[in-house]
Amino acid sequence: MAIVESILDIPVQDPPEEEFCSVDLTWTKFRNSEREDDVALIPYERVDAFIIGECSNVECPTRFHIERGRKRSLGSLKEYKNDEYLEYRMYWCSFGPENYGEGGGVLPSRRYRLNTRNRAARPQSMRGCTCHFVVKRLYARPSLALIIYNYSVRRHVNKSGFVCHGPLDRDAIGPGAKKIPYICNEIQQQTMSMIYLGIPEENVLEKHIEGIQRYCGSNAKVNSLASQYVHKLGMIIKRSTHELDLDDQASIRMWVERNKKTIFFYQDTSEAAPFILGIQTEWQLQQMIRFGHRSLIAVDSTFGIKRLKYPLCTLLVFDSRKHALPVAWVITRSFAKPDMSKWMKALHDRARSVEPGWKVSGFLIDDAAAETDPIRDIFCCPVLFSLWRVRRSWLRNIVKKCNNIEVQREIFKRLGKIVYSIWDGVDTFASLEELAQDFVDQTTFMEYFKASWVPKIEMWLSTIGTLPLASQEASGAIEAYHVKLKAKLFDDSHLGALQRVDWLVHKLTTELHSSYWLDRYADESGSFQNVKEEYIASTSWYRALQIPDSAVTLDDQDHLFAKVLSQRDSNLPRLVWNPGSEFAFCDCAWSMQGNLCKHVIKVNMICENRKSYQPSMSYQSYKEILMNLWKKPMDDSVSLDLSMAWTHHMLDQIQKLVELTSSSDIGTVVNNLPLKWVSKKGRTYVGKPSSTLPLPSSSKGMKTAAVRKKNRKRKRLSRLR
Repeated sequence: MAIVESILDIPVQDPPEEEFCSVDLTWTKFRNSEREDDVALIPYERVDAFIIGECSNVECPTRFHIERGRKRSLGSLKEYKNDEYLEYRMYWCSFGPENYGEGGGVLPSRRYRLNTRNRAARPQSMRGCTCHFVVKRLYARPSLALIIYNYSVRRHVNKSGFVCHGPLDRDAIGPGAKKIPYICNEIQQQTMSMIYLGIPEENVLEKHIEGIQRYCGSNAKVNSLASQYVHKLGMIIKRSTHELDLDDQASIRMWVERNKKTIFFYQDTSEAAPFILGIQTEWQLQQMIRFGHRSLIAVDSTFGIKRLKYPLCTLLVFDSRKHALPVAWVITRSFAKPDMSKWMKALHDRARSVEPGWKVSGFLIDDAAAETDPIRDIFCCPVLFSLWRVRRSWLRNIVKKCNNIEVQREIFKRLGKIVYSIWDGVDTFASLEELAQDFVDQTTFMEYFKASWVPKIEMWLSTIGTLPLASQEASGAIEAYHVKLKAKLFDDSHLGALQRVDWLVHKLTTELHSSYWLDRYADESGSFQNVKEEYIASTSWYRALQIPDSAVTLDDQDHLFAKVLSQRDSNLPRLVWNPGSEFAFCDCAWSMQGNLCKHVIKVNMICENRKSYQPSMSYQSYKEILMNLWKKPMDDSVSLDLSMAWTHHMLDQIQKLVELTSSSDIGTVVNNLPLKWVSKKGRTYVGKPSSTLPLPSSSKGMKTAAVRKKNRKRKRLSRLR
């Protein structure tokens, strides 16, 4: 933009349109001794055409009122500059400058509301809009008008930088708001979720009207208003963007300012503190309290550590179908103990503020380097470890870097044996050296393994041997969430935005949140059968349960492999090598992508009941913990009694839990419970005097007792009448 210092250097513009706006003008940077503004010079007779054009903004239709004005008469100035005014008028958007909305206020310089024309329809419509411009009729050239319209105030936004009225304003309330049918949060969230997921507008409108008719009944006006609402909401969502500012950091600050209810912890980047953003919607908070109480919380800790600007950590709970449900997102690069303690405490306190008795029974981690002290200190629960990340990483790289399928399954089997050997006292580094010698020709994979895993393999194996291990069902549920998250975020159309945090926040709080909300709503209400069926079948564990036992054939002689007949094509068997192990290898397409497939889970389910197959790692871990509890101390002391008591207490609790879970009739379980004698409540007899009568301490007390007695007598007499 050109910078000039004299009005004489600014060209006069006269657009041919009948009405024109700021977009139709070329703006010049005008600098004087006091300030610097964006200006344009037009004929004074075209000022009304410019104002009408500005009012007709499609995205933010409005009116402009005269906020301030001054006037001079010709000849009143003996000396004047080229930019002196004959008439001065400041036009302000009628949705400002005051803000009567939530958190708004009146300008401090104004003690009363102006009663001017062309204001917004209602006082509550004043949204604090900062859009305004100045029209100066030049003293030296009265036929021309200088328009001062800086770019920073050309947008219809409030002081926080958010659109505050018009179709793009999510909180806009029009003059006909009282006539709009009641829309509860559930209907609004359902409509938004369907729009975010790309469902056609006709289907969205149909479901929206069905929801409204539960409250308003059916009539043509309600349907018309509902159609307008859905269309407007769809337009807002389609036009919404994650870039609130060109600078990513400034954009995040603006988003945080607007969505304070969705944030449970925020720490901006500084020299002393790293960036941390904790996101949790109200619905996610409800789900965390509902499914996390006396249950498990899992974590997908380092998603996008190589591709995103900041890694994403997701906290998950297991819903009624044991599917992983995201209940909080934490965006940060710091996994230090002080930083983890900050956001964990904020999350825990938020849940406790809603439900004071909320408590977690266990916390599943998937990273051996994760700090466990904050979890134990804040959530006061045991920490478990899930193998899904190790298994997925090894299998993906084996398939990617080794071409021969026989070599792939053999390497995967050998790595599984190394992990299983943590309870046998085998030298890990000797086993790794033997692995490197046996597969010396697989240079690509061995170089990757030596660089990425050998330096930290001891830490991972130590964690696996120390912490209790999670089951395959839990690992499969976490992996299913991870796969869905990856599909949502790493779409080819979004690759250019991966280094922006505001884009990540936008995707999480719109598409991903809407997807899980609709899944849960469909499952509980039964209104979207297709969505419900896809949601139920989204985990490999559920798909494995649909495979009949007769479709599985085991190699009982050598225990090398198992065959699983495909349910779609019975002539297509799937081979599962190393059956009964978490590191079993299947040749199906889903497993070759590094995922835990249904065939492996089904084979392991059957192998659990066969003594000839090794037990699962989670069972071995559980057995090791019990044996350590039961282990006899060196001296025959009270410690032995305490150890024995704890062990039998745990076994008794587990036995009751298994019986309750596997029973089809809860009545039989209740009948088998031991009787518990309770004290009988003391009976009260009418007319029987108390054994002890309190003596009044003074004459005043005697008078009070007499008055009470008379009152009781009067009441009895009144009842008889």
